[in-house]
Amino acid sequence: MDSGDFASRIARQRQVVTRGHTCPLAWRLEQLGRLEKALQPEEDLLEALAEDLGKPAVEAYYEISSVYQELRLFQRQLRRWLRPERVSVPLILQPSRAWVVAAPLGCVLIIGPWNYPLMLLLSPLVAALGAGNTAVLKPSEHAPRTGERLAARLRKHMDGEVVSVVMGGPETAQALLSQRFDHVFFTGGTRVGRLVMEQAAKTLTPVTLELGGKNPCLVAEDANVPLAARRIAWGRFLNAGQTCLAPDYVLVASPVRDAFLAALLQAVVDFYGDDPQASPDFARIVNDSQFQRLAALLRERPVLWGGHTDPTERYIAPTVVAVERWDDPLMEEEIFGPVLPILPLSGLEEAVEAINSRPQPLAVYLFGGRQDWRDHLLASTRSGAICWNDVVLQGGIPQLPFGGVGESGMGAYHGRAGFVRFSHQRSVLERPQGFDAPWRYPPYGNRLRWMKRLLR
Repeated sequence: MDSGDFASRIARQRQVVTRGHTCPLAWRLEQLGRLEKALQPEEDLLEALAEDLGKPAVEAYYEISSVYQELRLFQRQLRRWLRPERVSVPLILQPSRAWVVAAPLGCVLIIGPWNYPLMLLLSPLVAALGAGNTAVLKPSEHAPRTGERLAARLRKHMDGEVVSVVMGGPETAQALLSQRFDHVFFTGGTRVGRLVMEQAAKTLTPVTLELGGKNPCLVAEDANVPLAARRIAWGRFLNAGQTCLAPDYVLVASPVRDAFLAALLQAVVDFYGDDPQASPDFARIVNDSQFQRLAALLRERPVLWGGHTDPTERYIAPTVVAVERWDDPLMEEEIFGPVLPILPLSGLEEAVEAINSRPQPLAVYLFGGRQDWRDHLLASTRSGAICWNDVVLQGGIPQLPFGGVGESGMGAYHGRAGFVRFSHQRSVLERPQGFDAPWRYPPYGNRLRWMKRLLR
């Protein structure tokens, strides 16, 4: 499809919005109902996620259930979110009424990633439809089976002038980004996120970027060590470490370091057995390029345990590495694989300084019960989210805004935050025709004195 075809498609989809068809609550609820039907039956979607990423059925179902939760929240709350919000009017402008309405943006572009190719494509779509938009979806080419099956489902259940799906690689994404959309929503890495923002700037298209980053995890002396190890192991090795919210490195207080490492190893054995490669519950790396990148990070590097790789299956074992220096190559970029660096935690101030010397992460995690540590981390660090005594799960609460800050992203969605993200907050003022105060019109004469009193 050439750029002219894209332009005509987008124009048709935008007209659905500009003609007012998408404003009624009934239209929006109908689209959300159609999207829900497109998720059923679920079995072949679970199979596609297994084929693309080796996802166990339970982990694959996390994706579907997350979309269901988002749909349920919108279906329950959309009527309330659509109500105009009355605002007060200054005395000097009376008689007047003013309010804010949430207006659709138009036709939006949603570019999905490969690590959660269903959830991170459809959850933004829920928000876009709920806000009264039409959408063009670009699934990741690195999860082709999931993308193809989603495209077939959406073409069957959704009107093509409401939701259209475009398959293809980077050239297709580039061609789409050269068009004028009313919003671009991108989930992926920081490098590509910069390119998306640069291209969108050419058409002055607003963007939401959901990126990622190196999420720090602190384990304090007073932490419940076995619990911390179990939850961190689950969050790090979920989807073979290919999760943007996963703890990317762990700072462990010296007095509990040995106990933590022992508990971490035990958790991996409990989860995946003595041979994780044989476990049906451990996923695989998405493609050869990502596998080679991760294997290179481990090559000729001593590890505490794990480290085994098998290119025939794109398998990398759950691996823990001791890191002594902040300039270690493992600390340069988000790892995005089943490799967990362990660093010493000598004090909270030093940890905060190290975190703040790097780009803002998507999440900060702390295991431990001291309130002064929590308060200090909240006040002194910047991140998309912060979580005490657990990891990753904050991203599964639809009422909590999900999004990064700085290099981990811009803009948030989920629940009402997604409704606002895909809406224009339109100001409305109504004044009567039967009264017209003369104070605003020239000649002004000596009005400045009393205007200073009234307009402050």
